[in-house]
Amino acid sequence: MAKSKRFEQIYSQGMGAVQILLDRETGVQYLYRSSGYGGGLTPLLDRNGHPVIKSIPAEEE
Repeated sequence: MAKSKRFEQIYSQGMGAVQILLDRETGVQYLYRSSGYGGGLTPLLDRNGHPVIKSIPAEEE
């Protein structure tokens, strides 16, 4: 049984300096920003302050 990856990169800009990651278990999208030796991660929020959630189709076993 193959183990699937929990996080998937769905967007990248500027040599990977800005990425949007998708949590495949919850559907929540995160913004990751790296610069030099540092970086930061935060959930993407809509205009009402709620996390941006993408529906995930059920995986076949």
